[in-house]
Amino acid sequence: MNTHLFKESPFRTIISFHKLIESFEEIALSDVDYRSNYAKAILKEIEPLPEFRTGIEDYKIIQKNEGLIKNLLADLFPTALTHNEIKAVTIPFQNLTFNYTERFRKILSNAGSEFDMEIRDFDEHQFYINNCCLVLSSYYKQHIDFNKPFFYDIPNEEGVEKHYRILYNADFIEIIPTERAVHLTQEDIDLLIDNYNDIDLWKSKFPKESWLLRGFGIVSLFDATTESAISTLKSNLLKSDPKSVAKEQEISNIFQSIFNIPNLKVGFIIYNPEEEKLIHPQKHETELKSFLLSSDQEVDCKNAFFGYSFDKLLDNKETFVISNVTKFIEESTNKRLGEHLLSQNIHSCIFAPVIKDGNLLGVFELVSEKPKALNSVNVTKLELVLPYLTDTIDRYNTDMQHQVEAVIQREYTTIHPSVYWKFKKESQNYFQNNNPSKDYIFKEIVFKNVFPLYGQIDIKSSSEHRNETVKRDLKNQLSTILEIFENQKPNSSLMLLEQRKFELESLRNELDEPLKADTEQHIQRYIEEEIHPILKNTNDTAKNKKLEELYFQSLDEKTGMFYQERKKFDNAMSIINKKLASVLDKKQIEAQQIYPHYYERFKTDGVEHNLYIGASISPSRPFDIMYLHNLRLWQLQTLCEMELEHHQLKESLPYELDVTSLILVFSVPLSIRFRMDEKRFDVDGTYNARYEVVKKRIDKSNIKGTNERITEKEKITIVYSQNNEETEYLKYIKYLQHKKILEPAIEQFEVEDLQGVSGLRAIRVKVINQNAGQSIKKITYQDLLDELN
Repeated sequence: MNTHLFKESPFRTIISFHKLIESFEEIALSDVDYRSNYAKAILKEIEPLPEFRTGIEDYKIIQKNEGLIKNLLADLFPTALTHNEIKAVTIPFQNLTFNYTERFRKILSNAGSEFDMEIRDFDEHQFYINNCCLVLSSYYKQHIDFNKPFFYDIPNEEGVEKHYRILYNADFIEIIPTERAVHLTQEDIDLLIDNYNDIDLWKSKFPKESWLLRGFGIVSLFDATTESAISTLKSNLLKSDPKSVAKEQEISNIFQSIFNIPNLKVGFIIYNPEEEKLIHPQKHETELKSFLLSSDQEVDCKNAFFGYSFDKLLDNKETFVISNVTKFIEESTNKRLGEHLLSQNIHSCIFAPVIKDGNLLGVFELVSEKPKALNSVNVTKLELVLPYLTDTIDRYNTDMQHQVEAVIQREYTTIHPSVYWKFKKESQNYFQNNNPSKDYIFKEIVFKNVFPLYGQIDIKSSSEHRNETVKRDLKNQLSTILEIFENQKPNSSLMLLEQRKFELESLRNELDEPLKADTEQHIQRYIEEEIHPILKNTNDTAKNKKLEELYFQSLDEKTGMFYQERKKFDNAMSIINKKLASVLDKKQIEAQQIYPHYYERFKTDGVEHNLYIGASISPSRPFDIMYLHNLRLWQLQTLCEMELEHHQLKESLPYELDVTSLILVFSVPLSIRFRMDEKRFDVDGTYNARYEVVKKRIDKSNIKGTNERITEKEKITIVYSQNNEETEYLKYIKYLQHKKILEPAIEQFEVEDLQGVSGLRAIRVKVINQNAGQSIKKITYQDLLDELN
C-alpha cells in the first residue's frame, strides 16, 4: 500500500488497529455492563477481519469497511463533536487519510474535487529526515526537537485560502526495525544531528523501507488563518521599552520556548558594511549583548579571531552552527574562537546572518551551556522567526512598551481595558517570581459568574448576493469575449473559434444554474489558458482590436477577471460594516459608564458583539443586577440606532442590502476563560457551552412549525427562554415605543428546537424609520467610497 507522500521513505507502512482492539478486549472483561457489552459487540463485528489486528496493506479493505472502521473508532471520533472537530485517521507526514469528521469532510468538499491536500513547504528532504527523527525519538529515545509547525492551505467554498495548523497523535503507532535496519551507535546519532542537510548520510543510516510503521495515527487541524502566534510574539515583545532592565531576559524567554532549551541566551551584533566590521549596537537601540565580541567594541571581520569558519556567514550569508564547542576546539584550526566561547560556558551555538533586501544587517546569536542542544537540525526553526527579527532590528529606535506590557502582549493578546487589571496582576506575578529566567507557567485568566449579552446585525442573504455578483461578472466577461469572437475576421482558425464560442456559450448557460464551489475557478482557468492566448496572438480588424484592448483594460489587476459587480458589492459590505461598527464602538464608550464590562465585536457579514458583566470583572465596584438591566436596555437602543444608520445608507448603496437584528437573552451567569491557543475569551464549562451553541445557530432558525426565519429585515428579534426575561424586554419595548423608536406592533412566537436546545421563544418588533435621516444631508455613494478609502 503506497501511503508515502514522496517516492522514498525509511518506513514500510501497515495500517493496524491492534492497540485499539487490545483496549476493547480489556473493556470486555470489565464489570461495567454497558461498556463491556459495547466492547464485546465491537469485537464480534471485527472477528471476521483478522487483518484489522495483523495489519492492512491493501487500501481497498479500508474503503470496503468504512462503516465498521467508523464504529471501531467511535470513542476517538465522538459523534457529538463531528461537526466541530477537524480530525481524521492518518499516518504522520504521509498522504493516507480516512474516517474524516463531518467538518473535515465539508472543508475538503468545499475545496473542490481538483484540490490536492499537501503540507505547506514540505519537501522530500524534510519528509525523509522527519521520518528518521521519528525513529531516533521513539526507538532510540533521543531528545531531538525536530518538530516545527505544519500547515495545510485549503481554499474554502469562496476560493479564499484558509490555513490549518496540523497536530498529530501517534499513540496507536509502533515503530519496529526490520532485518534491513542499520543499528546506530551514539556516535552515529551525533553525526546525523550535525548534518541535517546531508541526505545521503541519513539514507545510509536509514535505508529505504528498513523500518516498519505499524498502527494508525490521528491528525487534528485547527484554523490558524487569522493569527500568527510567532510573529505576534516577536513583533510585540521586541517593541518593549529599551530602558527595560529585563529586556534581554524577555527575548531569551521567547527563544527558550521556541527551541525548548532552558537557559538559552541570545545576542546580537551589527554589521558595518563600509568598514567591514562587526560592532555592538548602541545602548539606545537594544539591551542585547554579544557573545562573539565580548567586551570589545568592534572587530574587523578579516581579523584572525574569526578565522575561516566565518567566511560563509559574512560572505555567503549562511548560518554557522557549532553543536559541540569542545569537539570544535579539538578538530578546528580556529581554537581561539572555541576557547572564547568555552570561557563563557557556551557549549553549543548558532550564529545566523540577519539580511534585508540582500544586505547583511548583523548577526543574531543563540548560545547554550549544553552540548548538542543547538545543532544543524533545530537551526531550521530560525526560519520561522528571522523575518520578524529582521523587521524588528530594522526599527530599533521605535518606542518600546513597559516590560509588564511586553509580557502581556507576548503571553496573551491585545486586551480590553475592563479586564486589563487581571492580566497585569499575572504579569507582575511573573516578575516577582524568584527566578523569572526559568520557565514560568502562566495562570489562565478566568472570570466567574458573569452575565452574557450577545447581539448581531446581519446583512441579509449576503451569500446569495455575493454569488449573484460573481455570476454577473462572469456572464459579462463571457459575453464580452463572445462579442469579440463574433467580430473576428474569417481565417484559417475559424474551426477553433467556433469550438471556443460553443464552449463559452456552454459556460454562460451553466451560470443560469446555482453557483458551484469550483465554478469560478474553472471558468477563470479556462479563460486564462484557452482564450487569452487566442486574443493576444490574432491579427484582426482595428474595430476588434479596440474591443480586445477595452476588454483587457476591464480586467482586475489581482484576479485577471471582471470584478466590477463584485467590487461594488464588496464596497457596499465594507461600508455597512464600517458604519455599523462605528456606531457600536461609539455607544460602547457610554455603556462602560453604566458599569465596567468586557466588550468585543466582530465584523463578518455584518457586526456581532459580545458583552460580559459581573462583579468578577470589576471587583473594586459593588455589582447590582440593576446594571445588567441597564446594559440590556442600552443594547436594545443601540441596535435600533444601528438599524436607523443602515436605513439612511441603503439608498446610497449600489445594492439594496437589507439587515436583520437579533439579541440573545441569557440570564444564567457563566464563566469565561481566556484561551491561550486562540488568544481570546470563550465560555467555560460543558453546561455553558449551551449558550455558545445557541449563539452560533439561532440567527438561521425558523419560527416553530413554519419555514419562516425568526429574523426579518428592519426588525429586531429578541430570543429568550424565561418568563421574567419576556416581562423585562416587553417593558423596554414599551418604553422605546413611547419614544417613537419602535412601532406599536409586537410579534411573539416559539423558536424551532435546536440540537440539544428547546423551549426558546422570541419577540420581534420593527424599528420606525420613516423619518430617519430627513434632517441629515443626502449622502452619495461617492461620499461613502471616499470615507472607506
